[in-house]
Amino acid sequence: MYSGSCHCGRIAFDVEGEFSEVNECNCSHCSRKGYLLWFVPRSSLRLKSGEGETSIYQFHKHVVDHHFCPTCGCAPFATGKAPNGTETAAINVRCLEGVDLSTIKRIPVDGRSR
Repeated sequence: MYSGSCHCGRIAFDVEGEFSEVNECNCSHCSRKGYLLWFVPRSSLRLKSGEGETSIYQFHKHVVDHHFCPTCGCAPFATGKAPNGTETAAINVRCLEGVDLSTIKRIPVDGRSR
């Protein structure tokens, strides 16, 4: 179990699971934000605070909800559906507590060409 939040703490969450690698996408949105993404079933993400308080940004095909805090602007996760229809959450591991980013394998994803 990992705990995470936006910068100001208004949006706090727990996420269940383990990861050893993350996706580092080069699309215009992810590269500007510096996202390192870990995909989990939506049911593994549990909000502790900020339910209904996130602002949402959509772009490109408008199928992913990029949640961000309206106070500090930090974007800790996104929600949407995997290609098979499964409800999914993309966790920005930069927003998790106690994670040593230097030890995580980064998988490049070419989102810019999609």
